[in-house]
Amino acid sequence: MKGILEDRAIRLGEYIIEHQSTVRDTAAVFGVSKSTVHKDITTLLPKLNSGLYKEVRAVLDVNKEERHLRGGEATKHKYEMLKRMRN
Repeated sequence: MKGILEDRAIRLGEYIIEHQSTVRDTAAVFGVSKSTVHKDITTLLPKLNSGLYKEVRAVLDVNKEERHLRGGEATKHKYEMLKRMRN
């Protein structure tokens, strides 16, 4: 079982780096919860591959800095769609 978890942590990390992916998007692709992705990345990955962890952490830090912008765009899109539906 332990080998499976370690393999998943590395695959999650590689996916995040390759696709500049968020935790939410990564979880959806792998069919696991956001909590699982976060735990694997923050707990297992640093012990398995510290270099990969640092790269993943950099991507996640950028995502965190930009999340308010993505949220604003989603809200804007929502209200534009509602406006078009009313007209």
